[in-house]
Amino acid sequence: MKELFRNAVFRKLFLAAFTSQLGTVVGNMAMVYYIVDTYSEQPSLASTAELMYSLPTLAIFWLVGVIADRFDRKRIAVYSDWIRAGLTVLLLLFVHLDLLVLCFAVLFMRSAISKFFGPAEMGLLQGSINREQYVQASGLNQLISGMFMLLGMSLGAAAYHFVGIKGAIMIDGISFVISGLLLAWGKFPEHARLPNGKSHFRELRLIVLLKDFWSGIRYMMSNKLLLVLISGFLFFGIVNGVFSLLPVFTMKYKLSPDQYLVHSSLITVFLGIGFLLGSFLGPFLIRRYTRTTTLIAALFLASILIGGLGFADRIDVYLVLILLAGITVAPINIVLGSWLPELVPSQRIGRVNALIEPVMMLGHSLALGVISFTFPGLITVTWLHFALAICTAGVSFFYLISLPRLTANGLAAVNEA
Repeated sequence: MKELFRNAVFRKLFLAAFTSQLGTVVGNMAMVYYIVDTYSEQPSLASTAELMYSLPTLAIFWLVGVIADRFDRKRIAVYSDWIRAGLTVLLLLFVHLDLLVLCFAVLFMRSAISKFFGPAEMGLLQGSINREQYVQASGLNQLISGMFMLLGMSLGAAAYHFVGIKGAIMIDGISFVISGLLLAWGKFPEHARLPNGKSHFRELRLIVLLKDFWSGIRYMMSNKLLLVLISGFLFFGIVNGVFSLLPVFTMKYKLSPDQYLVHSSLITVFLGIGFLLGSFLGPFLIRRYTRTTTLIAALFLASILIGGLGFADRIDVYLVLILLAGITVAPINIVLGSWLPELVPSQRIGRVNALIEPVMMLGHSLALGVISFTFPGLITVTWLHFALAICTAGVSFFYLISLPRLTANGLAAVNEA
């Protein structure tokens, strides 16, 4: 870990990603509180705001990875931050003028621009650290995710309460400026910034973009280990889709109907604590037992714990199980986050990374669609947990059948010793 932070380039990249994510969490959560407060008689508006964050994925997922692989990744990440900072100024203006439709339009554009940041940042990270440090870097990323899961709602609520929606939006915009400056000051290696050589935007044509995107899909399909790993993200999307509603549903319809808001928030807190603990544990498990063993065992253990949540009839038992589930899920994310950069060459990492989110979004949408039609008429909260547990166990067995054979055949670009 110390070696990572001795790397000045990694420090700037890490701080930039942290700052950018901090501003996004504070701004987005404050915006939800503002809409719920101001338009309390129209709760659907809060759902519409959430759609403005998720819909851009389906619109531009085919483009972001191609851009990250073809052009200067440092500039892409910097401009992503600075363009979002400019859009945040517009958002502040439209909130002041109470133009909600235009606020939604800006939220959509900001979310679309943010999609270019991830693949570019992944490429810069891959080219700026040693292969042996991927696990540690992925563990740090999970640690930050756990912190935001734990504190994100509270940070947004505190910003909205103490500085108001305009103050929260200003914090959001300043964070993007700081993140952009940190990236602009970073001296990234040439091979990390331009893995495929220099290109010019005047050369950009739709046919070229589609050709590059298709080459990324062909590469993924030709690498069986990579294909198997990314296929699992469909099931992770289903899990995320169910879990996005499960805390509220569990408390509202089963354990705490009268105080479901407080107790559903506690679920997020305990899950975040579990993520933090699992983020420290994950790298040790990978070193001790290999990625394959850690991934399969963690998924199977998570399925047992999620199934146990369905049997829980007390809030304290449910929270303890959620904490343990968080501890088991974090190593799964660390395994995948550190494995993919080793499997994919720098020239293609942007396109491959950009394919993960739409795969998860498909599973997420399928899960929400099924819940909409079946809950509560055909399926109870308890059976939602069981379905989620079956899904997680299914991914575990899928990886158990496929991964050991693929790694033993030498198809992994990583030493599983």
